[in-house]
Amino acid sequence: MYHSKNRLSTMKKYKIAKIAIAFTSLLIATSCTKFDDDINVSPNKPLVAYNSDLFTYAMRYVSNTSEATQGALYVQQLAETQYTDASRYTNVAFDWSVFYANPLMNLQYIISQPINPLTEATEGSANNQKAVARILRAYFYWHLTDRWGDIPYAQALQGSANFAPVYTSQKDVYYDLMKELKEAAAQIDGGKGVKTDFLYNKNMSKWKKLANTMRALMALRISKVDQTKAQTEFNDAITSGVFASNADNFVYPHLEETANQNFWFSALSKDACAPSATLVDYLISTNDPRLTTFANKNKLTPAVYAGMPYGLMNDEASQIPSKNISTVGDKLRQKTSSTQLITYAQLLFAKAEAAKAGIISGGDAEAQANYNLAIENSLIQWNGDNTGLTTFLADPAVAYDSNNAIKLIAYQRWVHLYMNGYEAWAEWRRTGYPQLTAASGTAGIPTRQAYPSSEFTLNRQNYDKAKEALGGKDDLYGRVWWNKQN
Repeated sequence: MYHSKNRLSTMKKYKIAKIAIAFTSLLIATSCTKFDDDINVSPNKPLVAYNSDLFTYAMRYVSNTSEATQGALYVQQLAETQYTDASRYTNVAFDWSVFYANPLMNLQYIISQPINPLTEATEGSANNQKAVARILRAYFYWHLTDRWGDIPYAQALQGSANFAPVYTSQKDVYYDLMKELKEAAAQIDGGKGVKTDFLYNKNMSKWKKLANTMRALMALRISKVDQTKAQTEFNDAITSGVFASNADNFVYPHLEETANQNFWFSALSKDACAPSATLVDYLISTNDPRLTTFANKNKLTPAVYAGMPYGLMNDEASQIPSKNISTVGDKLRQKTSSTQLITYAQLLFAKAEAAKAGIISGGDAEAQANYNLAIENSLIQWNGDNTGLTTFLADPAVAYDSNNAIKLIAYQRWVHLYMNGYEAWAEWRRTGYPQLTAASGTAGIPTRQAYPSSEFTLNRQNYDKAKEALGGKDDLYGRVWWNKQN
């Protein structure tokens, strides 16, 4: 894992404002931003965006895929304590410009432009720069398509050449992303890593493992709609080399400074969200060792763990004294608390499910081995060690059961993905677990998010086609291509 101390020196050295590049935003027709005024640039020379700077800027958006309350609310890891509108699904359309106009544009520039051979000694080998950019681009697009379904992809990021890109089907997006990840992993060479890589500290073997791990997770996600493709991609990804320990985890290291601090530090400053009763009650029922990390005891005497009821009306929520409710654990809400994005335990849960489903060989024996190992590494990731593991695995509600394996795996994965709400929401949609009750008076728990309102005005023709593919409704309740459970 790359430590924040190392990242501090890197980020201070390469801290920049948004880099000006020779593209305009996909979604909004605005001029490119300028370099900071304090940078001396000769008026007789063109501005140059160094790839190392573009990488820094793109990497700083990686944690945005996880650091949001909405996904954690959908899947009831968290519950709102005061104003409960988001818990009641009143927000319908969500903006994606933060991804298209920022990291994706920068990464596309790196991928599409030739690498200056004179800079490879300092910036990183050409192959490694391209490979990392492709892996990161795939990471952002994976997040986008899982939230919205069909998205601008094949014609996206063309700047002024195309302000109205067509939407690519999620199936085609997934297939191309898996191809990109396989090719990017193969492209990595023995040369230098990316100069400003504060995520893996220039360790290209870990970038290769990340690409293969992402491909395995994506393959499992499509297993209900194309098991043949899922089986081929999953097995090939595992054979090609995936995460082997928590040291390989894809983690965002935060800093003390406001611009780079942990999202949850400010988001939870007034405890507007708390661990939900849905989650806390489940953790208590299984004597889960992770509860002490995930939540603080309330302020009653004696203090106990108590989750916030989910989906209440505002007036109902306001009647519950704050002292009665647990808050998110201190370890997770510090300025420098890291964000876990893709993890070894997550991969192990996927391998356990794949074995049970026949996607990989080994059957129940392989499934149980990976399930137990996933829980152990989840405890190590969250608590720092595996204290309590033996007792926990022996609990009847946790112990592997071949007749109930998929449900057990899904519940433990939901717990493991705490505070990584959008990923947990995707797994809930795919498996149907955990079994959740929607907020009362609503049409149900959302299964996608509606397209940004800007698409209706700026890309109307293609937006209408995408809406038609959803059955004529662009709302929270359409199903993305891979979501075929139930």
